Amino acid sequence: MSSIFCTVLAFALVSAGGNSNPAPGRIEVPSMLIRIVEQVDVPARETGVLAAVNASEGQIVVGGALLAQIEDTEARIAAERVKIELAIARRNAENDVNVRFAKKSVEVAKAELRRCLESVQRYPKSISDSEMDRLRLLVDKGGVEVEQAGHEFAVAAFTHQIKINESQAAEEKLNRHRITAPLGGVVVQVYRHRGEWVKPGETVLRILRLDRVRAEGFLKSPDVSPALQGREVKLTVDLPNEPGQEFPGKIVFLDPEIDPLNSQVRVWAEVQNEALRLRPGMRAKMTIQTRAGH
Repeated sequence: MSSIFCTVLAFALVSAGGNSNPAPGRIEVPSMLIRIVEQVDVPARETGVLAAVNASEGQIVVGGALLAQIEDTEARIAAERVKIELAIARRNAENDVNVRFAKKSVEVAKAELRRCLESVQRYPKSISDSEMDRLRLLVDKGGVEVEQAGHEFAVAAFTHQIKINESQAAEEKLNRHRITAPLGGVVVQVYRHRGEWVKPGETVLRILRLDRVRAEGFLKSPDVSPALQGREVKLTVDLPNEPGQEFPGKIVFLDPEIDPLNSQVRVWAEVQNEALRLRPGMRAKMTIQTRAGH
């Protein structure tokens, strides 16, 4: 009876994901489950009719790839109009002709007034008081015109900046009509098709990231230490017609809580899956290297 009990207990520990230590410097976890690291429902960001849907189920896409296009005629026209307005504003902001002309005018007025003052000093009453008043007024007017031209030049610079912002907003609105992949992965569901009406927030496609997967399992609490965080691991997976295939990875998460029922701790390891040979739902065995050189 004692032998049968020990056998049953050992089988129960393995089935629960308990780990063993086959050699110093290594921890083995016999049962790990492959899961998805990241998935995303790709939404529409503008209201309109889908002019095109470029992706289909099972298609592998890279981050930033165009998946679908919402009709954007009005947005393109608006963006072009703002570009023209921006070009005009830029020219106005760079045009300092009025400032230079006003400064030159006041210089001429000051020079004429100076000559008249010199003439009056030499020949009193050679120039009437009203003419002197007129010349002084021209100098003052020129100074005001310089200020006004400077003000208009500064306003043109502010207007140019406003148009830059408006152009960026118009481009952003135009870009929101493009539905792009936020990450690389496999398209597993297409919810909306060409010709259908969509609104902001409605899911158009669903993408799973498969180039990197997560293996989840359990460690016995005595084997857990902070030093395991980031430790290299090796996953062994039986693929169809390819038993015992190995994949490198590393520990990315150790649960701070210990399960009070079985004294085990959840552990996650992330594994590169560039050839997409690993699939969510597969089972694997994980070996943790606990010491360098093993």
